[in-house]
Amino acid sequence: MRCYSCSKLSLDILCKQCRETLFVPTVRTRTVGTLDVISFFRYATLESLLHTKHKPEGYRIFKKLGKLFFRPFIKEFIENDEGRVFIVGIDEYVRNGYSHVALLTRAMKCKQALPQHASLLAKNRVNYSGKPLQYRLDHPRDFVYTGKRGVDVILVDDIITTGITLQEAQKVLIQHDVNVLFALTLADVEESQGCITTHHKS
Repeated sequence: MRCYSCSKLSLDILCKQCRETLFVPTVRTRTVGTLDVISFFRYATLESLLHTKHKPEGYRIFKKLGKLFFRPFIKEFIENDEGRVFIVGIDEYVRNGYSHVALLTRAMKCKQALPQHASLLAKNRVNYSGKPLQYRLDHPRDFVYTGKRGVDVILVDDIITTGITLQEAQKVLIQHDVNVLFALTLADVEESQGCITTHHKS
């Protein structure tokens, strides 16, 4: 096997050297509306890996990214909180045999953090890539929520660009009596962000 990043022989999809030198997270937050969105990387750092999300190799890559970054995050989060939190992925729609977002939410599963797989699905799956802001506003995702009501939730997605999709998801969840604590993404397209260290439930 070869490292997907550097192509050197490796026992893992991402070799130890790349993990320790290229993919070192800097946890940041951006607030969109009333929602805090926590991201591990700037988009440019993970761009080549993120582009695999609808390819067969993306299964192993997103599974690894979930294990490396989402799992330690949720473990630290629940250490500071005694309650239960539910994990909701943005549109865990299956393509090529897997959902890249579901791989991230599955990595967060533990006794106090329970994924609600495919509980927030979009009726409109139009591609926003390269489209202007107005196009996004004119073509909302039209989410349907089928998960638990009256619970605390962490939203999960792979990236945040404008934040419109996450805000739309938050609005739908609030309509179903769900308290969205914050959103968690792998990468943020925005370059100027403030740093944080931890987040706790209020």
